[in-house]
Amino acid sequence: MRHRFIIVGAGIYGSATAWHLARQGADVLVLEAGEVAGGASGGPGKRGVRGNRRAATELPLMRLAYDLWPRLAEELDADTGYERVGSLNLFEEDQPGMRGGLAALRALAWRQDRLGVPTEALDERQVRELEPGVAPAVRGGLWSPLDGVADHTATTRALAAAARQAGAVVQEHTPVASLIRSGNRVTGVVTRSGETHEADEAVVLLNNSGAAALAATVDGAPLPFWRMVPQALTVRTTGTSPVRHLVGHHNRALSLKTLGPHELMVTGGWRGVWDERAGAGSTVESAIRGNLAEARAVYPDLADATLQTAEASRAETYSADDLPVIDVLPPTTNLLVGSGFSGHGFAIAPAVALLLARWLLTGDRPEPLTGLAYRRFTPVP
Repeated sequence: MRHRFIIVGAGIYGSATAWHLARQGADVLVLEAGEVAGGASGGPGKRGVRGNRRAATELPLMRLAYDLWPRLAEELDADTGYERVGSLNLFEEDQPGMRGGLAALRALAWRQDRLGVPTEALDERQVRELEPGVAPAVRGGLWSPLDGVADHTATTRALAAAARQAGAVVQEHTPVASLIRSGNRVTGVVTRSGETHEADEAVVLLNNSGAAALAATVDGAPLPFWRMVPQALTVRTTGTSPVRHLVGHHNRALSLKTLGPHELMVTGGWRGVWDERAGAGSTVESAIRGNLAEARAVYPDLADATLQTAEASRAETYSADDLPVIDVLPPTTNLLVGSGFSGHGFAIAPAVALLLARWLLTGDRPEPLTGLAYRRFTPVP
């Protein structure tokens, strides 16, 4: 079978990119090893649509994503669970130090605001007007009103359905075993069952933790990635959830999202463990206790909250500088890679997918993606 474009991976990036390509009449095949939203793009709860405390390189992408998220559900004719609730990044240190104290908040707010993420540095009183349940130790915070949350599973499935409706072929339970290279071009893929699919223009690796291994099958440049399994907890509160917005923390490994009147999602970078032989991740009891302790330290009213679910089964790919690589991978001229999102790729996915599709259709790299090029890892001549 021949196709103009072949995309490996039907997570949010693969599904969204296929949707944009198919809408423009492009012939595109998406090959997914498992099921749509079965990996890092799925799972319980919601994900943050967050510009607050994001790397400067990604802020222009977030600015574009702010424009795309509110109308995505209507364009897909499906519920994405998107809500613009605003985010607050809390701060506890009050003295100058390596992090700069409260003066650092003003500098961070200025940078974010200049790069398209409206942000305000708040003092103690202003923080408590937004989040009255925070502990006395909280001294200030960064407020980004355009941030929000969305249902990652529902969004990914809606994008895959829209891609199919637009004419893309999305094939599940079809793991790709290797790529085929001729000279400096990747001409196709071979599935684990031995089936060959040929690509006339480009192969796009958007398959998260599998991208580096597939690139290696055609001697592509090494990708400085590793697998990690983020932990996600849900808890039930005795009263109404004290968390009113998307909440992160400047000093603690903590992120909080209210899912319902008495249900709260607790995350923030705590990790499970990956079993290579089983091909799955699992939770670690000490990480569960640590994550809950951080939440209770910041919101004392969570002292009596009870753990409902704990998951660390979905692998994520982290990069050496916590930023993704979105680039044509040398020495090839048509193997486009988008991976290494380091746990914060969901929010910018609509923007990146739109730009990836433009790149594939025009041959020109969009300016907002230049800072995520592979060449940042290569020596300057």
